[in-house]
Amino acid sequence: MPRTSGANASSPTSAQREYSRIYQWRIHRLVALYTLSVVGFLALMTWAEGRGLSRHWIGPIFLFIPVMVYAVVGVLGRTSSADEYYVAGRRIPPMYNGMAAAADWMSAASFISLSGALYLQGFGGTQGQPGGLAYLLGWTGGFCLVAMLVAPHLRSMNLYTLPDFFQQRFGGKWPRIIAALATVLCSFTYVVAQIYGVGLIASRLTGVQFEIGIMLGLGGVLLCSFLGGMRAVTWTQVAQYVVILLAFLIPVSWLAYKQLGNPVAAMAYAGQLQKIAELEAHLLVSPQELAVREVFRARADALEVKLKDVPLALERDRLVLHERLRYLRSVQGEVGQIMATSREYANLPRQPEVAEKRWRQQLQEYRDRSQPLSGLPRHSQPFGGDPDGSPQEQAQFHDERINFLALMLCLMVGTAGLPHLLTRYYTVPSVSGARTSVAWTLFFIGLLYLTAPALAALIKLEVMNNLVGVRFDELPAWIAQWSRVDASLLSIEDVNGDGVLQFGELRLGADLIMLATPEIGGLPYVISGLVAAGGLAAALSTADGLLLTISNALVRDLYFQTGQHKASSELRVIASKFVLMIVALSAAFVAGRRSSDILPMVAASFSLAASAFVPAMVLGIFWRGATRAGAITGMVSGLALALYYMLSHAPAVQQALPRWLLADGLWWGIQPISAGVFGLAIGLLMTVIVSFATQQAPAKK
Repeated sequence: MPRTSGANASSPTSAQREYSRIYQWRIHRLVALYTLSVVGFLALMTWAEGRGLSRHWIGPIFLFIPVMVYAVVGVLGRTSSADEYYVAGRRIPPMYNGMAAAADWMSAASFISLSGALYLQGFGGTQGQPGGLAYLLGWTGGFCLVAMLVAPHLRSMNLYTLPDFFQQRFGGKWPRIIAALATVLCSFTYVVAQIYGVGLIASRLTGVQFEIGIMLGLGGVLLCSFLGGMRAVTWTQVAQYVVILLAFLIPVSWLAYKQLGNPVAAMAYAGQLQKIAELEAHLLVSPQELAVREVFRARADALEVKLKDVPLALERDRLVLHERLRYLRSVQGEVGQIMATSREYANLPRQPEVAEKRWRQQLQEYRDRSQPLSGLPRHSQPFGGDPDGSPQEQAQFHDERINFLALMLCLMVGTAGLPHLLTRYYTVPSVSGARTSVAWTLFFIGLLYLTAPALAALIKLEVMNNLVGVRFDELPAWIAQWSRVDASLLSIEDVNGDGVLQFGELRLGADLIMLATPEIGGLPYVISGLVAAGGLAAALSTADGLLLTISNALVRDLYFQTGQHKASSELRVIASKFVLMIVALSAAFVAGRRSSDILPMVAASFSLAASAFVPAMVLGIFWRGATRAGAITGMVSGLALALYYMLSHAPAVQQALPRWLLADGLWWGIQPISAGVFGLAIGLLMTVIVSFATQQAPAKK
């Protein structure tokens, strides 16, 4: 064959380029029409609310209509083709793949919890809970690693899943099996957090129980990902990103305009930090705040006494409440007092073990709230303590700084190893398209991430200016509404009995800040519905990709890779769909237990991904000397060490296993959320050492 024919065969023809141009213009028109439809729907709902549409209707409308739209997109994208199901035919334009990746990335953690974490932790995090700007710096920096080290190289190999790389690069079945199991582990941890977010939002919008909200949202997840795989998920995520962007920017821009006269919050909020610092200085010396702190300190001291003999203290509490209830009934006391005492009596733990666990949690909460600013750090300070202060202050400064850097490293490297994210870059037409797609992803994520610190600062200033100092009977209605959803999201109590809300008497959860922003800013309830729909879209978009990744790992990379199980590509797709449904129901069951906040669950998956995949993957791409034995050893040792360090500090594991089997305290002061630091180091070291030891000597000529 002539040389020119080979060149023409490897490059797009004029007909292919024309088809690509027509295809992209068609997509542009559809996305523009969809965006205008979303804006028109929002305007229509605002008009309807002004005409008297009840909130009881607005919430369900913002839950069901977006989910139905995503479901329609999923149905239209249905396919039984393996190439379309796993990698969307490798024909997604880079810009729209970047938009879909941004929606995949803007999970419930980013949308719902990130601004809340910045509100509670400030810029530098706290001693026991690293975070703050580490999340923003780690996640955005991770995409630079994806663009430079991973995505283009994986795309050039025409893979379907991340475990495909380990089998093609190292050979044999064990690298693929280990990679598939690690994929399931870190992705399942991640998807549980998304399903938790779905339940939280659905219960707020409809008023149903949290568990029922989970099942309502889960139906939308399955409709989007079950029928069409990656093709349906990609276009669903593009539709979801439009909702996410509007839901995030509209309330933040309004709040910035209300406070600053400038709707571009990211550029205008710096001056508010000085106002927050002045209000914090005032709260530190306020007599009312000092009185609140003293009450919490007294409560903590009382709990410490009770914990010395839990059975005796529990029996004493039961007798005291029983006598108080009998006395109130005998003198025909107020109904409110009788009901409150009855609830307190009914909620007493039945077993001493349960009482001890509950009291220890309360003790930690009371200790935190007895600290200045109710245990929150100064918003703009880099780290607690003082590098030039007392030994204790120097130790605190060092501890917070090293944990900030450790968490940032884990999030950055973990981003480069998350299977559901890397699979997104298999769907573009070319290697250069993969690089371009990562750049678009950073752009679309940056639109939101640059605004998150501004939102945290604006909300904190709004709370300090417009809530603190208000009488309890004059507080806005949204406070009572959210406190009924979940006491861990919002709780208030007149601790010092003056009838006025103090900063220390208000407890906000990280998962509340974004969802309550429209109500805090005084916006119409329609915007609250939009924000909830945006959070739901963020959770659903990430859950779609994660469930698809888990089912593909279980079916394609594990079950059908053994010699005994051979099947056509159509049968593999069908099997993946049914496994996806089983995994979704399992994740819903775990999420229904409400075992943790969203952000810590997500951060754990990053540590696992960094430990299991990145050392062997990066060395396998750039070092020809990396061997199969080295990759297997590095993956197993890295994942095992990170998992061991995390579980050693989990309360349930500490109660179930003897202490000598668990890690003895914190290693170098690193918190368990950053266990990937140790897994990454041992994985890299073992991959290099074992690869050198198992390299074959070159044959003599």
